[in-house]
Amino acid sequence: MSFVYLWRGSSLPDEAVYDKEKNGWPKQLNAPLEVVDPEIADIIEHEKARQWKGLELIPSENFTSVSVMQSCWLVNVQPLSGSPANFHVYTALLKPHDRIMALDLPHGGHLSHGYQTDTKKISAVSIFFETMPYRLNESTGYIDYDQLEKSAVLFRPKLIVAGASAYARLYDYERIRKKAVLLADMAHISGLVAAGVIPSPFDYADVVTTTTHKSLRGPRGAMIFYRKGVKEINKQGKEVLYDYEDKINQAVFPGLQGGPHNHTITGLAVALKQTLAANGYELVSGGTENHLVLVNLKNKGIDGSRVEKVLEAVHIAANKNTVPGDVSAMVPGGIRMGTPALTSRGFLEEDFAKVAEFFDAAVKLALKIKAETKGTKLKDFVATMQSSGPIQSGIAKLRHDVEEYAKQFPTIGFEKETMKYKN
Repeated sequence: MSFVYLWRGSSLPDEAVYDKEKNGWPKQLNAPLEVVDPEIADIIEHEKARQWKGLELIPSENFTSVSVMQSCWLVNVQPLSGSPANFHVYTALLKPHDRIMALDLPHGGHLSHGYQTDTKKISAVSIFFETMPYRLNESTGYIDYDQLEKSAVLFRPKLIVAGASAYARLYDYERIRKKAVLLADMAHISGLVAAGVIPSPFDYADVVTTTTHKSLRGPRGAMIFYRKGVKEINKQGKEVLYDYEDKINQAVFPGLQGGPHNHTITGLAVALKQTLAANGYELVSGGTENHLVLVNLKNKGIDGSRVEKVLEAVHIAANKNTVPGDVSAMVPGGIRMGTPALTSRGFLEEDFAKVAEFFDAAVKLALKIKAETKGTKLKDFVATMQSSGPIQSGIAKLRHDVEEYAKQFPTIGFEKETMKYKN
């Protein structure tokens, strides 16, 4: 069947239909989004306004520079994001039911490292592989390397993951690097590694994964680095080479995908930490050595889920997060905040001190809402927040203060003059 016979619903001859459509293609392809899909265009305009007026504190988020966005069609990064990148590595280097050790999710780990509970395998990684967590020393907030070593001797993992989504301290890669394959997931800290301000996992890891859109400030995607060359000299005196290249490349394509789809940040996180500590907030591990802080709200008598709702209402984007000792991931005791996105907009130390003040005001609002709420469920809290006149007034005032402060700073990726919703 020829191409032209696929056109239906017209009385014109096939060639005439083809010529008419062909002549119309350039016009359609060159039409702006506002003409082709005004609804999507309007959503984008609202998102521009949200980015301009709000404070982005989620550590995994950042803004992509205009030059990078303009050259995205030249970029060919096969892993679509961090979680698939990790699964590519597991698929390449492990057999089904091989053993993995990684930081426990409630202690700062990531779902893609094989999280499971006593009754359910949450991550698909834990379905196909046997996983065991290592944890923090709850009295110090640091990774318990002694217990990790004892567990590894008994569990005998084929692969150990050194990486986290909510751990504000540095990894001791050298200590973890023993017999198992060491996978360093540096998705959250890759910008700091690239700038040379924190230790690099490349000296010790066999494989390193990272996303490209967090502290690297690139387009959304991920990368997998793997060693090549001489791995060791065997007993016969012969060189043994790394065999990762074909395994990883074939796991990415065709195995799991059809095809390719700053230096000041740590100091700014410390500034955020100092102001939070001055206001009586407890930080997991007592501080930070990278781009994020993990606030334990338990001593304030409130949880991360409720505070997250208030932050969202006042245009501050941060996320609830489990802290050591939590029993529920749905109502965790912490809030995770990071500095990359606001650093991109030009925030300095004194600005993050102001951000911490906004956060403190939001927590106080959350405590007030909790005191006025009759029920114990999150939906009861939200109902009170949305129905109480005095509470709504407090939220409106804080949102106004946040927006007025945020609007002083440059936007990334678009000019304020081009925005549809400036007010």
